Amino acid sequence: MGLKRRVRVTPSFSLAAMIDIIFLLLMFFMLTSKFVTPNALNLQLPSSNSKTMASPSLAVSVNLKGEYFLDGTRTRKEVLREALASKIRATKQEPQNTTITVVAEKTVPLDYVVYILDIANTLRVKTILATEEHPEDK
Repeated sequence: MGLKRRVRVTPSFSLAAMIDIIFLLLMFFMLTSKFVTPNALNLQLPSSNSKTMASPSLAVSVNLKGEYFLDGTRTRKEVLREALASKIRATKQEPQNTTITVVAEKTVPLDYVVYILDIANTLRVKTILATEEHPEDK
């Protein structure tokens, strides 16, 4: 009997096309991640250690009633940006070298603080958020 053997075909899978697609996706995500600003507000939070910092020349405070104070003087919300800008110009420093302290009561809504931080961001000044020490750190 003359039986013929079957020719076996071994399946193969080429990864070249998949590697090209993965490489393109990787490049896309790496390039677009550079455009996202992770820290839109230039915010410097105080650390937990008791490091002494130089006292900034400007302080903006807000209380629970939504009243804003610029260096202890009550300022209306509508004119806070202009008042802060004129104080920065009066210091005769570059705005990038100016630091303001944001002081807010413990239960103040976050919108009040974000309003101050947004003004500081548009004026391109650095901000420090004033907080109290933890009771266990004392």
